[in-house]
Amino acid sequence: MAVKDMVVQRFQTLCKEKDIKPNELATLSGVTPSTVYSMMDANRRDISIVTIKKLCDGLEITLGDFFSTPEFDALEQEIR
Repeated sequence: MAVKDMVVQRFQTLCKEKDIKPNELATLSGVTPSTVYSMMDANRRDISIVTIKKLCDGLEITLGDFFSTPEFDALEQEIR
């Protein structure tokens, strides 16, 4: 799985756990709903760390909490 896909999956899991819809995540995070929906678009390959930080702030978690999962630890190296 690609890093971007793992980021999206992690946000989807956190939103489900907190019963938050994408529009609500956007509001809580101070970003537009289109930012959240474009992040989830499989055709878009990049997401900025600033956007990830804002979304984490909206969920009231740290970047460390966000990335500290076995799934992120198991990602393959990007450099081949």
